[in-house]
Amino acid sequence: MEFFRGPAPQLFIGAGVSALMGRVTLALVPAIAVLVWLFGNGVLVQLVIASVAALAAEALCLWLRDRPLASSLGDGSALLSGWLLAVSVPPLLPGWMTALGTVFAIVVGKQLYGGLGHNPFNPAMVGYTVLLVSFPLAMSRWTPPGSEIALPEAARIILGGAGIPDAYSGATPLDALRGARQQGLAPPRELLGWLGGRGWQWVNLAFLAGGLWLVRTRTAAWQIPAAMLGSLAGLALLARLLDSGRFQDPLFHLFSGATMLGAFFIATDPVSASTTPRGRLIYGAGIGALVWLIRSLGGYPDGVAFAVLLMNITVPILDSHTRPRVYGR
Repeated sequence: MEFFRGPAPQLFIGAGVSALMGRVTLALVPAIAVLVWLFGNGVLVQLVIASVAALAAEALCLWLRDRPLASSLGDGSALLSGWLLAVSVPPLLPGWMTALGTVFAIVVGKQLYGGLGHNPFNPAMVGYTVLLVSFPLAMSRWTPPGSEIALPEAARIILGGAGIPDAYSGATPLDALRGARQQGLAPPRELLGWLGGRGWQWVNLAFLAGGLWLVRTRTAAWQIPAAMLGSLAGLALLARLLDSGRFQDPLFHLFSGATMLGAFFIATDPVSASTTPRGRLIYGAGIGALVWLIRSLGGYPDGVAFAVLLMNITVPILDSHTRPRVYGR
């Protein structure tokens, strides 16, 4: 074995930023295919809109900051943020809303802090929460699983900006649970499906497959998804044992909404997540606990975005108090 004998530093980086971003983007492909299969071709239109908006906003900010365009645009981080936002919004959301959320994510969530590596919050979730708070009705109108909408029709609806027609919209399982809880009624069983809500179990299984590949290739730290999913499942099981008529079982929480997307693709963001082994466990467990609290007791059907952003705030404290002991001390 031949050792490198050059001057310090002698730190070998196996993969650069563009390679890491490329792996995460590639890992999204199975879930995107399932989303298109279940919810129609609007998903593809949203991906195109978010991609164009992300790259345009990134290029404009870099030009205003007098930064090199080629290297920064080529690292794939802006494109990945756009894709993460696109797979999080309803497939027939008006295109101007998707573009607005993407531009906000890049400009406010990333570039105003100094660009990649300096943002304290996950940019995609910053844009998503702005859309969720500003347009709650539009953000809750998902097409029912099994919707067969031709690509030209989906593009006409999205680019027309008139909103989702009633014939193409319906409540998600988490929306149905929240509505039933507010009215003191039992949730409709036909929407809950056999695992995580009708159709949503397949989406989460696809995100799980891509996420496990990221962990296998060491692109994502295993501690964060393991702690998040374990915390969410543990609280759901405890609540289910205490009141089975009010709270859903752990499997439903694990395979509904944006659980697997959040666990493997959002919470593991290497910039805004904790970087120490113990800190990652605490960080992930906190996200899982907040997701369960928001879903079960809060006013929003799914709490992944809010949970990630709230735990992003704690990262400096977690990293400061969970540093590994220096050898010799």
